[in-house]
Amino acid sequence: MEKVLLGFAAALAIGLPALATGWAQSKIGAAGAGTIAEKPELTGTVIILLAIPETMVILGFVVATMILYR
Repeated sequence: MEKVLLGFAAALAIGLPALATGWAQSKIGAAGAGTIAEKPELTGTVIILLAIPETMVILGFVVATMILYR
């Protein structure tokens, strides 16, 4: 039973940040597309802003790995 709970905790540790990242990137992407349409010189900034939420998934993966291989 303990292994099942650890697996569930690891799934939550990576699943919830992945959902939140997807939601955040959809909002940032929509705003970024409008920004790039008006000011193409801000493309690099928009790409960086799109990459920042990905750190949540990476940290979720690290936590899930720590849970499973403690």
